[in-house]
Amino acid sequence: MSTLLEVEDLTITFRTAHGPVDVVDGLSFTLEQGASLGIVGESGSGKSMTSLAVMGLLPPTASLRGRVSLDGADLTSLPESKVRRLRGDRMSMIFQDPLSSLNPYYSVGMQIEEAYRAHRPGVTRRQAHKVAVEAMERVHIADAARRVDHYPHQFSGGMRQRVMIAMALSTEPDLLIADEPTTALDVTVQAQILDLLQEVRRETGTALILISHDLAVVSEIAEDVVVMRHGVAVEQAPAERLFSDPQHPYTRALLDAVPRIDDEIGELRGIDAAAGVGGKP
Repeated sequence: MSTLLEVEDLTITFRTAHGPVDVVDGLSFTLEQGASLGIVGESGSGKSMTSLAVMGLLPPTASLRGRVSLDGADLTSLPESKVRRLRGDRMSMIFQDPLSSLNPYYSVGMQIEEAYRAHRPGVTRRQAHKVAVEAMERVHIADAARRVDHYPHQFSGGMRQRVMIAMALSTEPDLLIADEPTTALDVTVQAQILDLLQEVRRETGTALILISHDLAVVSEIAEDVVVMRHGVAVEQAPAERLFSDPQHPYTRALLDAVPRIDDEIGELRGIDAAAGVGGKP
């Protein structure tokens, strides 16, 4: 497989009233075409900022150093107009909260159609409507031809997430970034969404970056894992090796903090920030 995405020495700095703050510091990783990568860490570790940097969606208060390359093209040096054309076409993103990501005033079908037509300017609305129905069928939304005209509030949380996946996949991107796609979903629906993402990868060959604080979720889907703390990658390894033989104290602390059904009743184990396990102090 050839390299699809390459992130080299990525540093993201925010301007604040108290001076510049690095939220990601010197991060590097690669993703092969059709492969899957998990980026895991606590809230505030820099996971989501990394994904926004790849997509070219950092806020104006942030500055970026380093290199983000898609198929050899440095996204950080491209004009915004070219990055916008790539975003949603060659690379798509599923955000954490599908309810806030969908516009309540428009049907889900219209929103998929608009996203598709933005990157396929010659397509008619009738053709885009057909694509929207097919995209919803691909993510197993029953009676898609009827439900395509429904509004976001008429879908459950899990179904709204399926709509977001359908929208992201409508343009058949090479790269799909899923930022906490199972947040606020019950465990049964979580499993369905993870199975769906795996199915999409197998059928389309789309490369996947899964961002999560949940190690169990990452272990289900990622072939390689990056563990982040305070904006720094403290460990990177194939998933099987990382979960069976973690090398960094912070990775071991994360794994130890996961409740297990066979644990004796007692205090939940936490991560001791004062222990100096990885990342910046």
